[in-house]
Amino acid sequence: MTSLFSLKRRGALLSALALALPLGFAGAAHADQLDTITAAKKIRVAIDLAVPPYGLKDEKLNATGSDVETARLLAKSLGLELEIVPTTGANRIPFLQTDKADIVISSMSVTPEREKVVDFSVPYAAILAVVGAPKGMAIAGPADLAGKKVIATRGTTNDQELTKILPAGAQVVRFDDDATSITAIVSGQADIFATAPPLLKTINEKNPAKQMEPKFTMKVNFLAIGLRKNEPRLKARLDEFVKAQLKSGELNTIYKKFHGADLPADVTRNGA
Repeated sequence: MTSLFSLKRRGALLSALALALPLGFAGAAHADQLDTITAAKKIRVAIDLAVPPYGLKDEKLNATGSDVETARLLAKSLGLELEIVPTTGANRIPFLQTDKADIVISSMSVTPEREKVVDFSVPYAAILAVVGAPKGMAIAGPADLAGKKVIATRGTTNDQELTKILPAGAQVVRFDDDATSITAIVSGQADIFATAPPLLKTINEKNPAKQMEPKFTMKVNFLAIGLRKNEPRLKARLDEFVKAQLKSGELNTIYKKFHGADLPADVTRNGA
């Protein structure tokens, strides 16, 4: 005869199993992102098209730039159609988290803060975070920013690095994308810009009288492809792509075409 204790014990065990089953099925139902991308026959890549020469539109309004060409090279190597998802600096990671894009190739620097919420491929390029100003302005370091207005693009590593070194009395004016920040400098809202060297060149092309130049470097950042956490197969495939194209020289060719210089040795050695 079954004791009351045994019945209670069996009931508790069955309840525990009932609670555990949905969790198990949920885990089994988690789709591998590389399989999902392959099945869709296209890869959605988030790129900021207002950050020349990384991403921009040409005179025919076609997407171009070093990040755009890198995305095209990746799609070709995977045998997939490329879908460019326009984004901004502040929206790059949210687009990943909300499944608006599969990956990000958008001058996104690898930082400890970002590594907490997304994964990164092997670096495919590098970018300097600098403070730029007109040639005639005397700025040699962070202390010289005291009492001055500095423009930065919200959510970028340039903004983050500037915040770390900003002296008392300095004012930061933040805009949501680089295009708006550039317009603010060109129109004279401020003369100092925390950014990357290529964007200083863009400002000079729009307003030659500015004569913007890098004054000092805040940090050298590695650029990598961003992807959602816990997608090991996709990450391995992206790493394989970057290493192969660094070794072949294709990524260096793209970088030199748009930036006028070779990739730093710290990047190219990843293809050795």
